[in-house]
Amino acid sequence: MRIETVAEGLRAELTDPVWLDTALATVARQPAAIARLFPAAGRRCGRWMLTQPPGWSSDDAARVLLLTRLPVKTEIPMLYRYGDAAEKRAVLRALPWLDLPREVAEPILHDALRTNDTRLVAAALGPAARHLDQPAWRHGVLKAVFMQLPLAGVADLDERADGELAEMLAGLAEERRAAGRALAADATELLQRIRSSAR
Repeated sequence: MRIETVAEGLRAELTDPVWLDTALATVARQPAAIARLFPAAGRRCGRWMLTQPPGWSSDDAARVLLLTRLPVKTEIPMLYRYGDAAEKRAVLRALPWLDLPREVAEPILHDALRTNDTRLVAAALGPAARHLDQPAWRHGVLKAVFMQLPLAGVADLDERADGELAEMLAGLAEERRAAGRALAADATELLQRIRSSAR
């Protein structure tokens, strides 16, 4: 997805884009203003769901656009650390466009994957997951299955799925069977696809 898609989707539904335009220009000139403007995006741009991009809210889009305008990205870990769940999700969604070094992006993703917030786990496994090494990514996918998140939202799933993930999924499936429960259909299909491709 292009950042232009995010901007177009938001602008198509904002009745008054003046605050957003002013905020974008302000953070480009005065990066420290992000600490004040980033939390305010929900109040100023609303929190309704957008048509484009699917699954995004208006405050998600506004915050992502603000982050992409920052000339210096040093504030981003702080915005994630001290943000509420919506602010953290926006940081995770912005990561693909921020060109952060892996050592900055990875701790943010690891923190999101340690939470029990399905919105953060799902966002961490989206396009930003390219910053995760393979073991962390596998554990994230397993957590998504455990939390019954749809695997369709996991970026590069078929490309990154491997034998070790298959073993982990098979172990979880066995635990579920022993407890009289079934693995989600999309996880079962993924396990079958990995096994088929290994033959």
